[in-house]
Amino acid sequence: MPTRTPIEPDLFRALLRRHAAGVVVITAPGARPAGFTATSFTSVSLDPPLVSFCLDRRSSSWPALESATHVGVHVLTEQQEELARRFATSGIDRFAAPLRWQPGPYGVPVLGGALAVLVCRVAERVHAGDHAIVLGEPVHGEHSEGAPLLYHNGRYLKAA
Repeated sequence: MPTRTPIEPDLFRALLRRHAAGVVVITAPGARPAGFTATSFTSVSLDPPLVSFCLDRRSSSWPALESATHVGVHVLTEQQEELARRFATSGIDRFAAPLRWQPGPYGVPVLGGALAVLVCRVAERVHAGDHAIVLGEPVHGEHSEGAPLLYHNGRYLKAA
C-alpha cells in the first residue's frame, strides 16, 4: 500500500488560491451578534433545500455559531468589499455603526444592501479537521439585482 504523504500547508493554500469564490457574510444572533466573511458557501441539495459553509472552530465567531439555531447568509455585491473586509477583521466590533443591520426572522442579524439574504435553520454541524461544516435549511430569503463580489488569489474582484 502506498505511503500517504500530506500536502504541505503552503502548497495547499497556493492550490486553493486558484479557485474563484463568491463572498458571503454569515451572521448569528446572540447577546452580542456574531458574523464573519466566508468564501466556502455553496448549495448542497434541492430536496430538501440545503446550503453549507465552513468556519474555523478556533475563530471568535465559533461559540455563537456552535449554539445558534438560525444563521443569516448574505451574498455580497461587488460594491461591498469594505463590508467583506470588516467581517474578516479580528478584534473589532463588526456590528458597530455605521454598519446598517436589523434583527430579521429568528433574531438573525440582517445586513443591508446584500445581493441575496438567506435565513437558515442550522440542520447539522460536522467537525472536519480544524473547521466545522455547517448545513443550513433556508427558511426565509430575499434578493435584489446586481453583480456579486468575488475572491480569487488573495484579492477581492468584481465580476467581469
